[in-house]
Amino acid sequence: MQPALDILVDVLDLEAIEVNIFRGLSPDEDRQRIFGGQVAGQALVAASRTVDRGAVHSLHSYFLRPGDPQAPVLYQVDRIRDGRSFTTRRVVAIQHGRAIYNMAASFHVDEPGFEHSDPMPAVPDPETLPTRQEMWAENEQAAGAVEEDRPIDVRWVRANPFERGVPLPPDQQVWMRADGVLPDDPVLHVCLLTYASDMTLLDTTLLPHGKSWAHDGLMMASLDHVMWFHGPFRADEWMLYDQHTPSASGARGLAGGRVFTRDGRLIASVMQEGLIRRIT
Repeated sequence: MQPALDILVDVLDLEAIEVNIFRGLSPDEDRQRIFGGQVAGQALVAASRTVDRGAVHSLHSYFLRPGDPQAPVLYQVDRIRDGRSFTTRRVVAIQHGRAIYNMAASFHVDEPGFEHSDPMPAVPDPETLPTRQEMWAENEQAAGAVEEDRPIDVRWVRANPFERGVPLPPDQQVWMRADGVLPDDPVLHVCLLTYASDMTLLDTTLLPHGKSWAHDGLMMASLDHVMWFHGPFRADEWMLYDQHTPSASGARGLAGGRVFTRDGRLIASVMQEGLIRRIT
């Protein structure tokens, strides 16, 4: 799926139109609103292009309004602080004169310190699991629908969106990777993971209820998204996304995730709350 990945890489390559102001476009897809991971990834690109030293170690963000995929998004960067060890940026994404998303991102110059991490769960290898296209083709609920090529290869370890109907444990794992070969730019790999981290996390909150976005008529939208990055990685190599939901209430669901490299190294932690409404 290299062509689909190349399109996403182009989407993340923002145009600089003024000092601290960048413009991003959306891919030519039939969407009602911009995918949240795209806005988060583009905002992180904008922030990174104003930073001379250090790598991003955390981001905290809110989705404020649905994005219009037919219009460009302007990203305005506020250079809050440039320190010796840490650099802080605030990014506001704007469409039609209104903010649709904001992000605070912190960058840290690498230095030695204590190290430990959680172990990776034992799961089947990604090559033993069906592809998204195979999963789509094998399910009657998707009959007549066409699964388009995607830039991210996602493999569900269990309980894929078409295999639900009864309450399930509040955990799921998916293998994921950029479906092709990426350049070596480490910023691009972090932004690709930011994009991909929004793909399945909110769906985890449906597992205890036996529900799915694939067939239960739900409106779901990310409200906030937080990430911490723990070390370097390549987004075009397999990563395990281990996800858990501790709570759902008031039409909101909360889920967290841990991202591991294939050799078991913890590279990122994620938290997200999202809106979940029944469509009546």
